[in-house]
Amino acid sequence: MFGTSLVAVIALLLAVTFIIQCLKVVPQQHAWIVERLGKYHRTLTPGLSFILPFIDRVAYKHLLKEIPMDVPSQVCITKDNTQLTVDGVLYFQVTDPTRASYGSSNFIVAITQLAQTTLRSVIGKLELDRTFEEREFINSSVVSALDEAAMSWGVKVLRYEIKDLTPPNEILRSMQAQITAEREKRALIAASEGRKQEQINIATGEREAAIQRSEGEKQAEINKAEGQAAAITAVAAATATALERIALAVERPGGMSAVNLKVAEQYVQAFGEIAKQGNTIVVPANLSDLPSMISTAMAVIKPKA
Repeated sequence: MFGTSLVAVIALLLAVTFIIQCLKVVPQQHAWIVERLGKYHRTLTPGLSFILPFIDRVAYKHLLKEIPMDVPSQVCITKDNTQLTVDGVLYFQVTDPTRASYGSSNFIVAITQLAQTTLRSVIGKLELDRTFEEREFINSSVVSALDEAAMSWGVKVLRYEIKDLTPPNEILRSMQAQITAEREKRALIAASEGRKQEQINIATGEREAAIQRSEGEKQAEINKAEGQAAAITAVAAATATALERIALAVERPGGMSAVNLKVAEQYVQAFGEIAKQGNTIVVPANLSDLPSMISTAMAVIKPKA
């Protein structure tokens, strides 16, 4: 009885083990390679699958997600014979699990080595200064070379990114000195440009001020001349009006007598003013002949018959 029970338990355990060995659950974004008697049989996709124990076996398991991989740093020689330490990161994805299993004994090592050799080749074509400017070119060159070779390995190289470019300390000091000199040069140029612009602005301002002053003086002279002309015109108009009125007054009865009286008065007054000027006293030849002097003055304006 005991022996029969033991056999039943062993048979049950073997059945459970057999079932467990038959069932395979593949996770999402994974691919498993099944070999039957040492030969490729099929690829298990995500989900539940069945295999034959002791006949089939899962030989390779591949992750189908995008995989980042650090590429070890290495020393590269630039075109101008300068050592440069470069390290980067490579992004790839398994696209063909069968080729990834049988195309190379270790496709990760193959990709890493090829990335390093390609990087050395690309860096060797560039001068030191250009390596810092042509990162995009370096990355695309490495990806192009790797992707072409990795097709036979069932791998798709998506991109390569340089993480760091480190020249020797002596080169770093030289580059820093060059940058400092370039910045000082730019500062001097900016200062000189500022002084130049300042002188231009001052000259322009002085020219504009001189133009404005000359325009002001011109306008002042014009205004002065116009004022003088207006004054002369006004005086002439007033004089003409006065003469017209005098002429009208002369034509009236008694007008000529009034004119004669005014002229005689001005004549005597003018003679008196002349007599007062200077240290010499001027007197008429005959002081008693004053009426004859007035008669002479009145005869000047007397109308002719």
